[in-house]
Amino acid sequence: MVSDLAYGGRQRGVKVALGASRRRPKTPETSRKGFRCNVRVSSQLGKNTQSAITAVHNSAHNNCEHRMKLYLLAALGSTTALKAPNRRALIAATGTALVTPLVSQPALAANDESIDVYFGCGCFWHVQHEFVEAERKILGRSDKELTSRAGYAGGNTKGKQPCYHNIQGKNDYGKFGHGEVVGMSIPASKYGAFAEEYFKLLGPDGSRPDQGGDRGPEYRNLIGVPGGKESPYVKQLLEATKLQGDKVDFAKGKGNDADLKALVWIMDTNDHPFWRGENYHQFHDGFARGENYPDSYNGLGGVYGGSLNLEDTTCPSF
Repeated sequence: MVSDLAYGGRQRGVKVALGASRRRPKTPETSRKGFRCNVRVSSQLGKNTQSAITAVHNSAHNNCEHRMKLYLLAALGSTTALKAPNRRALIAATGTALVTPLVSQPALAANDESIDVYFGCGCFWHVQHEFVEAERKILGRSDKELTSRAGYAGGNTKGKQPCYHNIQGKNDYGKFGHGEVVGMSIPASKYGAFAEEYFKLLGPDGSRPDQGGDRGPEYRNLIGVPGGKESPYVKQLLEATKLQGDKVDFAKGKGNDADLKALVWIMDTNDHPFWRGENYHQFHDGFARGENYPDSYNGLGGVYGGSLNLEDTTCPSF
């Protein structure tokens, strides 16, 4: 049975100001609300800089809206979702049915070696926290052993480090077609367990936590795994989604794909690798009202003097 991918009239939006209180004041260098919500910008920046930031935000919103409309015209005409035995299978962008990995395809990592993967569904702040907790729960990792990092993937940067929206316009991740994701290094045998944690983030109808606020390609559902749709880990992925209610469909991602409810794009990490985001995005409080994490979590990355002592990217601070 073939079902068409429907966009459902969703439009790209920005974070809605929820009035959430913070455990500590966030300056423009440690918070992105000035870009996401177009709300208060620190008065310390001055009126000229405030105007510049607002202009960058509005320009990014309008450009993304235009790209979204053009993309959907193409995507809706060429992409279909395929229902396979046990109700769930991946699909190629051409609509070709995906089959069980062939013997000539990459084998599962030998000796349970680590694999680099990523998961994304909306704002990466909350997602990172959930996978940090998964590393602790599933793998028993200590603070210094944690690998979950907020970042960008799913687009085409041609070797350039993508950056969050900034007034310089340098390497804007949205312009590269990236989405917000969390990357990590985990044992190959535990991929299914981490995939299951990912599907727990989605509601019963396949919607993500911020579906009503953050919308657009930058927040689309993404999973990155070595080999993409031909990966031997796809079997674990499908088993994991069935254990969590079988509530999403899958499609082969090509880069700069659309934001569709209850659909997850599968990316090959060899072609679409993970790029770590700026330090001020690491181990951040969630966006929702009251979603403040402990100081011990906020301090992990070194932004507040934490134990991981992360080296920052070359991206502008705002």
